Amino acid sequence: MFIQKLEQAQSNNNSLVCVGLDPNQEKIAPLGVDLITWLKGIVDATAAHVCAFKPQIAYFSALQAESELTEIINYIHHKYPNVPVILDAKRGDIGSTAEQYAKEAFERYQADAVTVNPYMGGDTIEPYSSQADKGVVVLCKTSNAGSGELQNLKLDNGRTLFQEVAHKATTSWNTNNNILLVVGATYPEELAQIRQTVGDMPLLIPGIGAQGGDVKATLNAGLRSDGKGLIISSSRGIIFAGKDKDNYAAAAEQACIELKNLVNQFR
Repeated sequence: MFIQKLEQAQSNNNSLVCVGLDPNQEKIAPLGVDLITWLKGIVDATAAHVCAFKPQIAYFSALQAESELTEIINYIHHKYPNVPVILDAKRGDIGSTAEQYAKEAFERYQADAVTVNPYMGGDTIEPYSSQADKGVVVLCKTSNAGSGELQNLKLDNGRTLFQEVAHKATTSWNTNNNILLVVGATYPEELAQIRQTVGDMPLLIPGIGAQGGDVKATLNAGLRSDGKGLIISSSRGIIFAGKDKDNYAAAAEQACIELKNLVNQFR
């Protein structure tokens, strides 16, 4: 089961940090290394300090680097088998198409979990959640500035749209207990509301660092009593901490350790 694997990695590495693998060629090219060398360098430098890796599929697709995406996920599975991989794809489509996206994530790329968009309803999530050993990370209250335009709309039942997503994620959608939610660190008040709704469900937290999310406020709002329950995701602040070929991996490791230690101060 994905959640058990995730929480075991959190215990093994004493870390809630998830490193996002977002290969921006404009930032990688000046280092003078090829993409797969860069990816393996980042993974090797940070694997002992994370609870998960999260490759963002759009960055790979834009570079026609699907083969590198496959290779780095396989590399993580073989060299660091206890660290799960979340494919950040944010898929959302009708059931028959969702079945193909599920195959893409879980069979083609062999990801342990995938991010999905619930806008089209619960039946579009079922093709992913029916695979009980995989994780399904559902967008709930996202970290971007415009998220409230739809997600904070009030429904007739008194809930906001993001609160309704959280409610359904804990009830009718979560038949295999393998659903998680995405909740931005930029909205700690909403994060606290969601934690009250979902109980012990793990939450993927983007928005720390470059987007301005505060670590202490985030952990106060969303941490479980056992010191887990959150996956603190950081991409740019870690993977592009170094600026040259000789130190990019070491700089990434240091940035990852610093975030891990900062998070652990408040656990």
